[in-house]
Amino acid sequence: MTELEKMKAGQQYRIADPEVAALHVRAVALCDRYNATKRSQARRRERLLRKLFASVGKHPVIEKNLYVDYGFNLTVGDNFFANYDCKFLDTGRITFGDNVFIGPQCGFYAVNHPVDAALRDSGVETGIPITVGSSVWFGGSVTVCPGVTIGDNVVIGAGSVVVRDIPSDCVAAGNPARVVKKLAPRSAPRG
Repeated sequence: MTELEKMKAGQQYRIADPEVAALHVRAVALCDRYNATKRSQARRRERLLRKLFASVGKHPVIEKNLYVDYGFNLTVGDNFFANYDCKFLDTGRITFGDNVFIGPQCGFYAVNHPVDAALRDSGVETGIPITVGSSVWFGGSVTVCPGVTIGDNVVIGAGSVVVRDIPSDCVAAGNPARVVKKLAPRSAPRG
């Protein structure tokens, strides 16, 4: 297997591999181009997002500055909104449903490094997926760690660190984030 194939399979891979490194350089260049655009250039911004991400739903809005590791592991649904200075370390797959709203300075880290120092120093890492359902709101400065699944109709309080799965229909907050309130299941939109 190539290092890129190992990465995509969720196995340990070498980050200095030329093919993997080139994909990271490409993503950073696309982020730089995106971050150089003006909000009035909505069509250009959307084209850049569609070039960078694996999949983008309808009506995406992402404020500057956007930081992405690879892009090909990042999927966002319809009506996706990310506020200023969000980071997506998509070594593993990061998937967002529809109607997700992300506050400023949030980070989604689908990457894990070995605990063993000698192995870590050798330049390997592993991607571990993050999955977020639909109708989810993240307050500012939330950190979502590798391997987390967040259900539908969830609010994650500002400053929270999400280290374990969060079920649907709740408010979660804290470090580590825990359910602090249950919510009624989301009903279908009226109209």
